[in-house]
Parts: sequence; structure tokens; C-alpha cells
Amino acid sequence: MTVLEAIQKSTEFLTRKNVESPRLQAELLLAHVLQMPRMKLYLNFERPLSAEEIDSYRKTIQRRSQFEPLQHIVGSTSFCGIEIVSSSQALIPRPETELLAEFGWQFLNGRQNPAAIDFGTGTGCIAIALAVKCPAARITAVDVSPDAIALARKNALQNKMDDRIAFYTGDGFAALPADLRVDLIISNPPYIATAEIPTLAPEVRADPITALDGGADGLDYYRHLAKEASRHLRAEGKMMLEFGEGQAPAIEKLFRDEKWIVEAIKEDYSHRARFIFAGHSVNPVID
Repeated sequence: MTVLEAIQKSTEFLTRKNVESPRLQAELLLAHVLQMPRMKLYLNFERPLSAEEIDSYRKTIQRRSQFEPLQHIVGSTSFCGIEIVSSSQALIPRPETELLAEFGWQFLNGRQNPAAIDFGTGTGCIAIALAVKCPAARITAVDVSPDAIALARKNALQNKMDDRIAFYTGDGFAALPADLRVDLIISNPPYIATAEIPTLAPEVRADPITALDGGADGLDYYRHLAKEASRHLRAEGKMMLEFGEGQAPAIEKLFRDEKWIVEAIKEDYSHRARFIFAGHSVNPVID
């Protein structure tokens, strides 16, 4: 069987299994098996596959046909140009969150002695991106899941950022030093309403339930952030949060009710309202 034949047969199989973008998935998985860039497959269409390669490829295609996420099969994903190990221990980084991280490091690079908290760090992707893109920054990452923190530490070590990020395991701000003050609190918290989780695509449901479930209306973590975050924020500091489709009005009201200044609602790549920027309105902490 040649490279091209393998791709064609796998594409047909994944199509029958209702896997999205079946040709792309087939190519990405074969590129992973052959340890070559995907585009290089096109220069090797006539290359015969060995029996071992065929067997390995068949296993990956079978896993994908059962809706196991591609990132879990290949073991990693790219986030802001940084290779991030991906597993079932934490939310798979999404492209929209790359934009949130970019907003974050752009803000930090304009501050003196910048510091940030990545709330609900998961794989550590945001914290690592901030550390890479803002070399002067001191980053603190917290997550309630010990497994997620272990994965985030692994990613930080792999990207040589382990000495730039302090990791804490526990329930939100209660796990952090009481005197910690930062310029930026950034987060992609769980925002799916509990009742909606069974309706999600199988690949999304592969993420840990704790990384998805935002409570009855999806806003539990935003309430916590609105009530508790200001004590850790320096004067002129900012909160930058990602949220789900259609949640902008409720989240904006929630933060205004807690006396935050809502500075902006930003759109994602698809022009959907996706991020909220908020700052202090009264009694900011001054270092």
C-alpha cells in the first residue's frame, strides 16, 4: 500500500464514521506515524508503507474513528507556536485561546516588572505562552486538578519555562499566597452549562468534566473571579477572560454588578464575542 492509497482508504473510512475533515485527519495521522511534516506526504505519494507502518497507522485511524481527539492520539498540539503535550488530564488548547494569550502578553510587555496569574491553567499553555513572549514576566499558574498541574509542569519543563512559572494546586485564589499581587489575571475557565455537556461533540467530551462544567448556567467561575480576583490585582491591572458563545451580556452585567470597569468585549477569529477585559473601579490594591 502506498502513502496515497493509505490516505484515500482512511479518508473513506473516517467519512463513513462521520469524523469531521476526514482527509485532513487522515493526512495528519499518517504524517505522525511517518514522523514527517504533513506537506511532505505530497512528495511521497508513491512511497510504499511497511507492514509495521500500516499496522501503526491503522491503529491511529481506528482510535480517531471512535472520536478520540487527534491531539490525544499524536500526544501534543501547537499553541502560539509552542509545542504543548496534550492528554486527557486537561482541556485541549483551542485556537481561540491563542488570541487570549496574545492579548495577555501584549499587555504585560507594556508593564514594569510584570506579573500574571493564569487561573485554571490546565495544560499550562497560557502561562507558558506568557512566559515565552514576555521574558520579564513572573507567572503564577493555579488549577484545582493535581493531574492538570502535573501536565502543566511537564510542559513548562519541556519548553524550558519551569523556572519562570510558579505552580499551585488548589481551589482558585485560596491556593495562592494571600499577598500575591499581579498586573494580569487571565483565564479560560469552564463555561459550559451542566445540562449542555451531554450534547457536546464526542471529542469535546473527552476533556475532563472539571474543565468543562461551569455550573447550572455556565457562569460559576465568572462569579468567583468577579468577587475574589480584585484583591490580587495591582492598580491599573486587568482581568482578561474567555467565555462561551452568547454569554457576553450576562458576564458583562455580572462584572459591572461587582463594581468592575468593563473595558472591552473582544471578538475571536470568527467575529464572535469571546473575551472580556475588565479593570478596577473602586479601591484598587496599590503596591
